[in-house]
Amino acid sequence: MPPESVNIIIIIIAAAIIIGIPLLLWASLSALKRRRLFEDLPTSKTSGVFIGLVELKGTAESEQPHRSFLAEQNCVWYSWTIQEQWRRTVAIKKGTRTESGWTTVASGSDTSLFYLQDELGVIQINPARAEIHATKIFNKTVSKRDSLYYDKGPSKGIMNSTGKRWFTEQAISLHQPIYVVGQARERTDCVAAEIAHATGAPIFMISTSTEELHRSWGLYMFWLCGITAVLLAIVGGIGLTVESLDPMTAIGIPTALGGGMLTIWGIGWLWMVYNSLIGLKNRVKMATANIDVELKRRFDLIPQLLRVIEGMQHHERQVQETTALLRNQGTIDSVSEDVPSLAKGCSRQLIGLAENYPELKTNELFLKLQTNLSETEQRIALARNYYNDVVETYNNRCDRFPESMIALLARMRPIPLFQAENFERWNIDVRLAE
Repeated sequence: MPPESVNIIIIIIAAAIIIGIPLLLWASLSALKRRRLFEDLPTSKTSGVFIGLVELKGTAESEQPHRSFLAEQNCVWYSWTIQEQWRRTVAIKKGTRTESGWTTVASGSDTSLFYLQDELGVIQINPARAEIHATKIFNKTVSKRDSLYYDKGPSKGIMNSTGKRWFTEQAISLHQPIYVVGQARERTDCVAAEIAHATGAPIFMISTSTEELHRSWGLYMFWLCGITAVLLAIVGGIGLTVESLDPMTAIGIPTALGGGMLTIWGIGWLWMVYNSLIGLKNRVKMATANIDVELKRRFDLIPQLLRVIEGMQHHERQVQETTALLRNQGTIDSVSEDVPSLAKGCSRQLIGLAENYPELKTNELFLKLQTNLSETEQRIALARNYYNDVVETYNNRCDRFPESMIALLARMRPIPLFQAENFERWNIDVRLAE
């Protein structure tokens, strides 16, 4: 082989090692990091969403759904593409060559705010700048004889067109199950949470696929990219030593490069696992703080409602007592000749007013108190369940080999699960006056 060819091969192999291997290692560790994020996040309920990164599962709902362009189905998000096929013949040194491909001639999408609904309620989703994994609802290749060709596609074709167009559309259909991971924040129009893009958040994803599928794909990409990086290093070493006559060099360099890639891959895995454990530990602290927030909310809210109800009860008791007294006074007035006629008239008017406007509001306040008590206890229960889910994941990480070795070196210890008797902080004893 000429020296010039050998030099070119060496340059190509070196470029593949320098550029390709780092990209493969980064893709491998990123895929595993993403998978671990899905594993570490417990699934929240819509009524128990707290500010921060959350995971939700439910159905896509909308007050005003969109109509998809191609399939004409009700949906909350859709995107469509029309591609036209071309074919041309080009001249080369030894004759001609036929080339073909597809060119996008039209595309579009539409979306707006929508809701995720589960068994406990709804939460608003703002899909702007989200990573969306939708379902393909339309996929058809047609010729000019098909009415779809011009009904949905542009009236003009492209150069060297073969007369074939490919129509595809993806969508998140109305009522379709979805899986959402993103940052929860407070809405600007009302006191409620929404899921939206946030700078610094590790992910904002809306998907029609299941969590299990995303986790499996992350593990698959981790092994595929990592093993490819190691094999590329070994193949590169073989290429660098293909002209070597020394067996030790021909074996040693590929082995060293492959072993080096394995070592770097392993160090990256250790770094990622450690950061994941730290993230879980911080999420446990956040879950504890969420419980305290809900308990503080109960401590502040319920006594205020009780004071309002007690005040209304006192007011209504006075009205009823006054009405009874006036009714008795009216009876006395009707038989007493010593009471002036003006007093008799006033007492009768007061009795009429009391009897015509006997609206008592305590029942409505009782219902409101009951609703608030139920919602408050449900929010506390959700916060405690969230805490237990995070702690369980953290403890499993700390106990599972080989992650347990990293947790031991980092002095991370298992955390006890929630115990009801240890968390009864400022519980409100509701005792209404009779």
